[in-house]
Amino acid sequence: MVKAVFTTKVIPAYDDLPEVRYNFPRTYLRQAEAALNDWIIYYEPRRTTAAPSSRGGRQSYFAIARVVGIEPDPTRAEHYYAYVSDYLDLDRAVSFREGGDYYESALKRDDGATNKGAFGRAVRSIPDAEFDRILAVGFTQSLPAEAEHAISPALPPGIAEPFTTFDVERAHVLTTLSRPFRDEAFRRQVRAAYDCYCAMSGLKLINGGGRPEVQAAHIKPVAHSGPDSVRNGLALSGTLHWMFDRGLISVAEDHSILRAANVPTDVGRLIRPEGRLLLPNDETFHPHPAFLKFHREHVFKG
Repeated sequence: MVKAVFTTKVIPAYDDLPEVRYNFPRTYLRQAEAALNDWIIYYEPRRTTAAPSSRGGRQSYFAIARVVGIEPDPTRAEHYYAYVSDYLDLDRAVSFREGGDYYESALKRDDGATNKGAFGRAVRSIPDAEFDRILAVGFTQSLPAEAEHAISPALPPGIAEPFTTFDVERAHVLTTLSRPFRDEAFRRQVRAAYDCYCAMSGLKLINGGGRPEVQAAHIKPVAHSGPDSVRNGLALSGTLHWMFDRGLISVAEDHSILRAANVPTDVGRLIRPEGRLLLPNDETFHPHPAFLKFHREHVFKG
């Protein structure tokens, strides 16, 4: 198994839904198969669409996932799907380089310039140490003490060894596997995307200790393999979160808020007068139509 970088545009040229699947041509089959059952990191290039003139992409690593299967594309010859699980957005997108320092050493030529040939490969292998380093920068939460102990080598009694930078970076990888870490990261990222405003009420309530009242709701529930993606999340107040999880309210494709027939009319006072979601300023974080559709069809009691 070998970790890999998967490149996907804001408006993909192929049938990508990064939280679920990655569509690619046979050219990259060997690299994708090498990453089967291992982790990949998603990269957003400069081009936002397939058009050669498009620009505006972040040129950054933005999420991780684990490859769990590879199958031929039944509708397109010589193309394949890599199916993923355990998707998780990074707390912050990580630029491919900082100054002259490249996170992927293969992207830097001997003369210090960018290796455009290597950069042009949409699927490419990445060494564990470089993958770990991106995660250590991309997740802002401090490592819990138990994570450090989990990766510390077993030493004979009385022998001490300093905790290295590599150990810290490896601990980041291990902690992303845990549900508590993922829950906290998802909550932090959804709150940040919505600036702590409730997407349905439009209210932003902060308690005396500076903690926001708003919660992070999964649109497609975790119990149904819903990913820990901001695009699968809504920032909601406690009452609206409870109602959303129980299918008493939902969201239409045009972002209007739906209510089940048996919901009291007074509930309307909890919802913005416009009757539509308050969306993040960054369109990258808007709810994905596929997840909203799942909620309407499998959770909503309307």
